[in-house]
Amino acid sequence: MLREATGDDVHLMLSWRNQETNRQVSKTSHEITAAEHARWWSAVRVDPTRQVLMYLRDGVPCGVVTFFDLRLDGPRTGAWGFYLDADGLAARGETLPAWLEVMREAVDHAFDALALDRLDGEVLAHNTVVRQMNRRFRFVEGTPHTEVTDGREITVIPISLDRENRRRR
Repeated sequence: MLREATGDDVHLMLSWRNQETNRQVSKTSHEITAAEHARWWSAVRVDPTRQVLMYLRDGVPCGVVTFFDLRLDGPRTGAWGFYLDADGLAARGETLPAWLEVMREAVDHAFDALALDRLDGEVLAHNTVVRQMNRRFRFVEGTPHTEVTDGREITVIPISLDRENRRRR
């Protein structure tokens, strides 16, 4: 289940985002400080082009889904990303089912609740497991490009999914 994130979720979001597993597959790989996170939260709460949702598994918060660059006039497009409580889900042996569920729910939210025509995102080239999962959900990869972020060179691959190509349950 997805629900709107609240101020009560901020500390959980930061702790999950700073887990090593999540930092390794994110463009920003440094540990995010409480001050950085507070600035981000203050900005996204009032930005109409962004939406931050909590992913709950069996009623327990286990991840964060963000939608951003939402354009809801003309062709309805937006971008997205997510991260999970990697450590907690791994300890419970729930990583794969949670991952499948959060992706299904996020794609459904994008096309059903937000009524997007196209959902965009990015994946790091070395994140082969996510790239495989994206293909399973029918995301198409674009042309990779190289960036330098946090002092490291990374290859970023844009992805997109059009409404008519989405996998239906």
